[in-house]
Amino acid sequence: MKRKFETVQIHGGYDIEQTTKSVTPPLYQTNAYTFDNIEHAKNLFELSEAGNIYTRLNNPTLDVLEKRVAELDGGIGAVSFASGHAAIFETMFNLCNTGDEIISSSYIYGGAINMLGQSFKKLGITTKFVDIDNLDNVENAITDKTRVIFAETVGNPNANVADIDGLAKIAHKYKIPLVIDSTFTSPYLIRPIEYGADIVIHSATKALNGHANSMGGIVVDSGNFIWLDNPRFPEYNTTDVSYHGKIFAKDFGNAGFITRLRVLLLRDYGACLSPFNAFMILNGIETLSLRMQKHAQNAVEVATYLKNNPKVDFVNFAVFEDNKYHSLYKKYYAETGFPAVFTFGLKGTREQAAKFIDNLKLILLVANVCDVRTIIVHPATTTHSQLSAEQLVSAGINEQTIRISVGIEDASDIIADLDQAINEAIK
Repeated sequence: MKRKFETVQIHGGYDIEQTTKSVTPPLYQTNAYTFDNIEHAKNLFELSEAGNIYTRLNNPTLDVLEKRVAELDGGIGAVSFASGHAAIFETMFNLCNTGDEIISSSYIYGGAINMLGQSFKKLGITTKFVDIDNLDNVENAITDKTRVIFAETVGNPNANVADIDGLAKIAHKYKIPLVIDSTFTSPYLIRPIEYGADIVIHSATKALNGHANSMGGIVVDSGNFIWLDNPRFPEYNTTDVSYHGKIFAKDFGNAGFITRLRVLLLRDYGACLSPFNAFMILNGIETLSLRMQKHAQNAVEVATYLKNNPKVDFVNFAVFEDNKYHSLYKKYYAETGFPAVFTFGLKGTREQAAKFIDNLKLILLVANVCDVRTIIVHPATTTHSQLSAEQLVSAGINEQTIRISVGIEDASDIIADLDQAINEAIK
């Protein structure tokens, strides 16, 4: 069902003093807070009372952002981070210990592949990358050490569509949480929790912000996963030394994950979001529905132009009936629209592809996505350049692959720029 964002409270309702109510969200550019008395401070630090301690843990401006995104996604709570990458890192560390395993889609951002596959290996955590188009691959990879299944709603860069419902059924069969990165889609196009996702991650740098002016990441907890007495997660069911005997699955119930993420992971690793960046992201969210509609509309027009251009070899866009993900597009995105990030390739050499990119005038060569501006990049030499040849093949990337993130300019201007650059590169 298409969600009507106008029903979501956008202004006011902040859990702070009446004097701060305003049309725009309040900005608390502070790092610490005055306690009422020693008893108040003690209660905050031992988690027996809610409130602000230090901006590394919480801040009124961040609180507004977290509550808003949690509401938009249909979750019970959220925690913000300095970047989407930090959000992924700390989510996985909140689920895994040395010796544990992660199952991840191979169709994800190259930087995430490096983090999960290389950096986590140094920490004793193994990631198995699988082709999630065949759900049997996921189930066959599960072992007693598996702690999480991870995928992107729509894969970066080739717009592979994940079957969230199918992944959730497998994950829950084995009492494993399903973590879904919804960066490309935002809560406007899809709410993964409605299809069984347990945890949703956003790089708020992208669609939620939309204007390429602030970094941020957000993790949303569905509150649906059962942590209590789950043998895969003993750390949730035993006492925590630093909080003097608190048992997260018992003392915080369905909020055990999101509470632990804040008070342990954010506390110890410190990748907190700046209040100013939160303020900027909040202002971006004000126009999220309008932007996502225009992105989706423009993407269809641009992809159609590319598909019909005889100098274009392929277009990976699930809206087209001949695309392998079209049935999943109809299942998840037909009513809301498809994200505006996809790939295409020209009929020509790598040198001609480079000439095409260098001749663009309106469209920018930028390693970002979901911006109001149309941007383009060559993944094999940029966003996925650190992958091996085998990993590039597994991710569906070749020398022809060009990723485009369609902005909200007039579609005819975007198409005109693509057309002149293609004709300049391929005579």
